[in-house]
Amino acid sequence: MQATTQTQPPSQPATTYPPTDRTVPTRSPDRASYDKELVHSILDEGYVCHLGFVRDGSPVVLPTLYGRIGERLYVHGSTGSRPLRMTGAADPGLPVCLTVTHVDALVLARSAFHHSINYRSVVVHGTAYDVTDPEEKRTALDALVDHVVPGRSADSRPADKKELAATAVIRLDLDEVSAKLRTGGVNDEPEDLALPHWAGLVPLRKGYDAPVADPGLDAGTELPDYLSAP
Repeated sequence: MQATTQTQPPSQPATTYPPTDRTVPTRSPDRASYDKELVHSILDEGYVCHLGFVRDGSPVVLPTLYGRIGERLYVHGSTGSRPLRMTGAADPGLPVCLTVTHVDALVLARSAFHHSINYRSVVVHGTAYDVTDPEEKRTALDALVDHVVPGRSADSRPADKKELAATAVIRLDLDEVSAKLRTGGVNDEPEDLALPHWAGLVPLRKGYDAPVADPGLDAGTELPDYLSAP
């Protein structure tokens, strides 16, 4: 009788990030989420992240552009920038904390204490590394441009050798990550519900005005489709 072998089904990629001591909030832990799809959506909707690190024993937080490729974030800057230089060969990796936040609504309560905001945020802990591979660097820079305006990298001149030499890129893997959200309405105390003060939400939205062409643009240059779409 011939023995048969059983094949194991292929393992499925994890859909959540494992919680850690640094990613479990001490306040309102019920608002935390480790769902990868949610984390990606919050990151992809933003433009600016805040990159925190320690310099000469003091905390520093810098706002900067970023881009995501899969489970990796890329941040760029001048080669003379302190955080970019701190990720080089002399300093193999820089411990950082990167955050992205969206404010969706102002929550106006009857009491001053219960005023709040509805928000979506992501916090990433990890070690940032300098990107030295030329191909990865070009791919990362394309991702940074397309993160701001999808499709833009294919409709602009890529960086030349001089510009690449003046630009540093760091990468940060999405390993230790959490999202946190506040949704819903006002949480006033029961005894305050009869107070004569307006309460409710003031929703905020992100919008775009009509593009303004550069004065030196050739008169025959048409607005690209990715900017004319609503």
